[in-house]
Amino acid sequence: MKQSGGSEDQKRRAGERAAARVDDGAVVGLGTGSTAAHAIRELGERVDAGLDVVGVPTSFASRELAREVGVPLADLDAVDGVDVAIDGADQVVGVHSDDETGAASSVLVKGGGAAHAREKLVDAAADAFHVVADPSKLAASVSVPVPVEVLPAARTVVADAVRDRGGDPSLRRADRKDGPVVTDNGNLVLDCTFDAVDDPRALATALSTTPGVVEHGLFVDLADTVHVGTDDGVDVHDLASERS
Repeated sequence: MKQSGGSEDQKRRAGERAAARVDDGAVVGLGTGSTAAHAIRELGERVDAGLDVVGVPTSFASRELAREVGVPLADLDAVDGVDVAIDGADQVVGVHSDDETGAASSVLVKGGGAAHAREKLVDAAADAFHVVADPSKLAASVSVPVPVEVLPAARTVVADAVRDRGGDPSLRRADRKDGPVVTDNGNLVLDCTFDAVDDPRALATALSTTPGVVEHGLFVDLADTVHVGTDDGVDVHDLASERS
């Protein structure tokens, strides 16, 4: 099971280390979540010091934070490309901070903030995708629910398809209000629990080809680098070199 959440210092170290990799003139994908927020704040500090970048936000929340800290923004369809994306993850599979050999695989579970459709769009478009995490997000296998964004009219159809594949889908309910979570795209989210995910790539393909699914939270072989904040530094895992 996923460990309890990491400390803010661990998250901050990871976010700041990834933000330090952004060069002047870059177009930067701005991820969603508490660890990615530290990277956005660090970019704001660097912009204030003279760094010239343009941010492409992945959610309403990342857009609002970037505006607050002074990072110039553009939509994805208004830029020629994305040089680097920085984003967090709910689970990072195959990367262990005490493993000196680096990463064994590149599987992420994302979507805790219900922004995974836009996150995947921006992260996949980037020339380099940097993941920021704390040690509590590291796991040997997928052991958290996989978020699946669905068209509202397709909720029951997709839920049935998930059950046929051995999953247990649950409609994500909103906090502090009645009703379900509604994504920035106007869709619903099914959190799908599987007893075991032995082949994440096969599950990702199955979910992607299910009619009514807008996007799912399995990010397979998209990440290039994982920055894991620790109590005394940052462990950096170069996934791109592992795949080459």
